[in-house]
Amino acid sequence: MSKLLDPKVLMAIKELNLSAKMTIDGFMSGINKSTVKGAGLEFSQYRSYQPGDDLRSLDWKMFARSDRYYIRESEVETNISVRILMDASASMNHSDGDFTKIEYARYLGASLAYLANLQGDAIGLYVLKNSGIFSMTPKQDYQHLARLFYQLENINPDGEFTKPIHYKELFAGAQKRELLIFVTDLYQTDDEIIHLLDTLNTLRHEIVVFHLLSRNELDLDFKGYSTFEDLETGETVQIDQAKARTEYKSNLNAYLEKTRVQMLDRRIFYRTISTDEPLDQALRDFLKQRSKLRI
Repeated sequence: MSKLLDPKVLMAIKELNLSAKMTIDGFMSGINKSTVKGAGLEFSQYRSYQPGDDLRSLDWKMFARSDRYYIRESEVETNISVRILMDASASMNHSDGDFTKIEYARYLGASLAYLANLQGDAIGLYVLKNSGIFSMTPKQDYQHLARLFYQLENINPDGEFTKPIHYKELFAGAQKRELLIFVTDLYQTDDEIIHLLDTLNTLRHEIVVFHLLSRNELDLDFKGYSTFEDLETGETVQIDQAKARTEYKSNLNAYLEKTRVQMLDRRIFYRTISTDEPLDQALRDFLKQRSKLRI
């Protein structure tokens, strides 16, 4: 599979639907739906008749030609419902070079939505804001996808993470197992995001967490800056980057390992993504987790 274009190139394209289309066309050329064998509408292949098979599936023309009984297997569509949850707290405004975390999150969310739409899935969007949750219930049509792109383009991160009182929006309309994709930088002060994931786990959905980290966060490389401001609380701290880098990386690795174990304990699929990486792996992860929810 060819490598996707540099995210900086694709995010320079102001129309999300175009950048998403270019990404997915490069990732899954020629794949438009997901199917499994079953009693559906589209012919797939023959197999030998076995006692107990439905006689209505016998192919009599094949019997006339071969004097043997064959069953026509078919394909059934395996459409599912996908909800994309976007963290819109102020920490998502953190930038590294030419773009912010939220800009990368928009690009990731749009690409996942476009891919899900190609697969025939219903797609919903939930933007977790300080003031509440903006919600678009899952639907499967192009107009809905266009509205979803519009809402992604207009996310304006602000304040702290969504309060639990607003979580009821995430439960509305859920009638069967779905795929929940949470795009977040996991910036939290009192494990509020972990508590949200515990709440979502009660629905027994398949959950994927894409943990966004910028390259300057990973390497503690802020080009000479010594004063850092918390985007959500406004608090500041001064450090000497050169002296602090070794300890910082050790603490970061410990934090990421702790987070990985927390997700594993909850049976949540967890993936860290640096905002300078293309989306190949994230898209493969989506398809892998989607396959667990075939109806």
